[in-house]
Amino acid sequence: MSQIETKPTQTIIHLLEPVYNADSRLLILGSFPSVKTRQYGFYYGNPLNRFWPLLATLFHECTPETIAERYTFLLRHHIAMYDSIYQCDIAGSSDATIRHVIPSDLQPLFAAAPIHRVYCNGATAYRYYQRYHAQKTGIPGVKLPSTSPANARYRLDDLVEAWKAILE
Repeated sequence: MSQIETKPTQTIIHLLEPVYNADSRLLILGSFPSVKTRQYGFYYGNPLNRFWPLLATLFHECTPETIAERYTFLLRHHIAMYDSIYQCDIAGSSDATIRHVIPSDLQPLFAAAPIHRVYCNGATAYRYYQRYHAQKTGIPGVKLPSTSPANARYRLDDLVEAWKAILE
């Protein structure tokens, strides 16, 4: 039995509100918030996750540190943010253990904002976007490499190169 199989799963409901406004043009979707993100109370709250340094590099800004700075940063750059999954059974923060998925409702985002591009932060976010959302939105998702610390294969420079796609 692998270590993943022996960890107990919990049914967790997504507690973070989506970030968007009427000026949002692109949507970045994760899979489901990690334990550290849920504790922090905002997207990509794990200090080892490279998401915020990555975006700061792409937009030539200082890395936003507080929740208010991060929220403002996203809206300033016309970025909406949410996750593909609203509820699931998961062990810790491991995407590999996700089971019994209830997808997020993306309809309010698309009704309120002219989102025309969807970028998925990692393979799991992409897989669930494709399964539950792509047909409804009519927008093909773009799979980008995960910014998670678990994705050690990618250095920050590699992520920057791949994520330049969001600037198009």
